[in-house]
Amino acid sequence: MGKDKPIIEYLTDYLDYIDIQKGLSGKTQENYARFLNKFFGWLNANRLDKLKPAKLNEDHVWKYKVFLSRHTDPRTKEPLKKTTQNYYLIALRSLLEFFIEKKIASLSPSAVKLAKDKADKEIKFLTLEQIESLVLAPDTSQMIGLRDRVLLETLFSTGLRVAELAALNRDQIKIPLYPTNLEVAIVGKGKKVRSVYFSERAIKWLKNYLDKRGDLDGALFINYKPGIEKTSLSRRLTTKSIEEIVKKYVKIVGLPVNATPHTIRHSFATDLLNQGVDLRLVQEFLGHRNIATTQIYTHVTNKQLKDVHRKLHGGRKLKG
Repeated sequence: MGKDKPIIEYLTDYLDYIDIQKGLSGKTQENYARFLNKFFGWLNANRLDKLKPAKLNEDHVWKYKVFLSRHTDPRTKEPLKKTTQNYYLIALRSLLEFFIEKKIASLSPSAVKLAKDKADKEIKFLTLEQIESLVLAPDTSQMIGLRDRVLLETLFSTGLRVAELAALNRDQIKIPLYPTNLEVAIVGKGKKVRSVYFSERAIKWLKNYLDKRGDLDGALFINYKPGIEKTSLSRRLTTKSIEEIVKKYVKIVGLPVNATPHTIRHSFATDLLNQGVDLRLVQEFLGHRNIATTQIYTHVTNKQLKDVHRKLHGGRKLKG
């Protein structure tokens, strides 16, 4: 690999790096390539196609950020959201980290500051009372309702991502003789293997659901659309279907929060932290590669601590 090439000629080397050394999935590699090609296109448009890593400076980065902030999403015809702008900036930062790893002189990755948006920092989560009302909403006398009860219980018990939940298979579930706990190994984001744990209540509903399944489909959560069992279509629920199921019960219960499967994952993490679980353990439960990702939840718990302190320890009982 040459070390004195223009920035835009390093894409193949960079993709090999995140594949072999970082172990990122094929889909993630595709996304990073797409995000970086936006930067390379900007370099070309500004006659910077010959720019080498060592010559990239903070002024270039600033002008690229301005370009992103004024760029229009071709699908929505709207300006790029702050979160979308940050995807492009994170990809650029990752490219600079690659240069450092390969001892190629370049701008520091810390020079790429992400776009700030107060709304992005807000973590939505449900209280335990709201979670309880949500999981109790399905009519478990029907197979669809029973499936939905198990789905909701599983989401909160395990903190799974929606794609991880959709990928669960029946043969992964080995209900113990005395069902007080159940541990299941899953392959999560970035092909990272981790264990997730089912509560005693979740296991009870899971066993009930599996005992009543009369089909041979390998997926844990399947579609019960009339007539689908007579077709060759896969009955496995898609991530979109699971999102719609959660949305359905949120509406039925009338929750004030527009909850999604990811909201339930947030609720799982927030509940653990509120009970004093160490942040590193929460990181393992969630399958986060970087603890910085897990730290977003401390904003929620820190605010709750602040509210409790103000309410109960405000000095109102002191005289003088």
